[in-house]
Amino acid sequence: MAAALIVYGSTTGNTQRVAEDIAAALFKNGLAVTMKNVSEVRVEELGGSYDLTLLGSSTWGEEEIEFQEDFGEFYPQLDKAELEGKKVALFGCGDSSYTHFCGAVDLLEEVVERQGGELVVDSLRIDGEPADNAAEILDWAQQVAAAV
Repeated sequence: MAAALIVYGSTTGNTQRVAEDIAAALFKNGLAVTMKNVSEVRVEELGGSYDLTLLGSSTWGEEEIEFQEDFGEFYPQLDKAELEGKKVALFGCGDSSYTHFCGAVDLLEEVVERQGGELVVDSLRIDGEPADNAAEILDWAQQVAAAV
C-alpha cells in the first residue's frame, strides 16, 4: 500500500479542512495517510519513506506573500528537504481578491522544483470556503491518488 504524508498549516481551520478532505479521498483510493500540522513535523520527514508528500498552506498578506504563521517558520527549512525524485503535491487556500492569490503555493512550487521533487499534478488553489469547493477538492485528490 502506498503511503502519503500530508503536512499543513492552518489558522482559521480552512486549510486543515482541505487537508482532512484530501486525506479521506486518498484513503478511499487505497493510500495509507499520515496527516500532520506543520508545527509538529521536521523537514527530515519529508520524502523519507513516504511515496507521496503533500504540503498545504494558506496565503496571507496584501503587499507581499505571507505563509500561514506556522508554515512561515517551516518554509525556510525546506531548502534542506530531500525531495530529489520524490512525488509531491501542493494545495492552499486563499482569496482571489488579494494580489497574491495562493502565493504560498507558488513559493512551495519553486522550492519543490529547486529540490528536484516531482509535482504529480497541478497544485490545488482554493478560493474562499472549502465547503464551496468540495467537488474540486475531491477531484484533485483522486488525480493525486492516481498519480502515485
